Amino acid sequence: MTSFRLAYVPGATPAKWVRTWAERVPAVPLTLVPVAAADATALLRAREADAALLRSPIDREGLHAIPLYTETTVVVVAKDHLIAAADEVSTVDLADDVVLHPLDDTLEWSSLPGRPAVSRPETTADAIELVAAGVGVLVVPQSLARLHHRRDLTYRPLADAPQSSVALSWLEDETTDLMEQFIGIVRGRTVNSTRGRAPAAAPAPAERKRPARKPSPPKPARRTGGGAGKRRRRS
Repeated sequence: MTSFRLAYVPGATPAKWVRTWAERVPAVPLTLVPVAAADATALLRAREADAALLRSPIDREGLHAIPLYTETTVVVVAKDHLIAAADEVSTVDLADDVVLHPLDDTLEWSSLPGRPAVSRPETTADAIELVAAGVGVLVVPQSLARLHHRRDLTYRPLADAPQSSVALSWLEDETTDLMEQFIGIVRGRTVNSTRGRAPAAAPAPAERKRPARKPSPPKPARRTGGGAGKRRRRS
């Protein structure tokens, strides 16, 4: 049975598009394939997914990519940390903190703020555990902070940090009809949109009927004798 396989990296939220797909393409199930951010493009190239929601930076060789949105970057801290009292902070405010830098970090830093940790955690999930243990703080896209939410942690926007963008990507030579359907859904096209499909033939104009002619009124009968119209005889 034909299906459409959509890979997605941690923090990406395809649920609303999956619902729309089920309404518009009920005959083709959409299968979700969770994938680590570092493995997303390899999964596409191996044709183990038809499309992927992945994070920048993206190795674009052989791939299409449509930018979808850019996330707010936040710093995750313990609830009793001084930063928790602020509405928004900057990287300068992290100068005295150990800033954890997991190996699966997707933010492109020119220079990591704060003090370096003794070693880099393997994953973002591992780094969250270290934040909860009071080892340091963690800078991530907001969706990852929500994904790894704990009651003893909180997060605040980090104004001058790099940002992470999420894009829809697929192989350049695999723009199928189903792929066009999903692109339309992600871009918010209506169900009646003709983008990516052959336009319907315009209906032939209806033949115009000539109005029926009204019968002409009867002509008056010609008078042939007597009356004013008779010529007088000369005497």
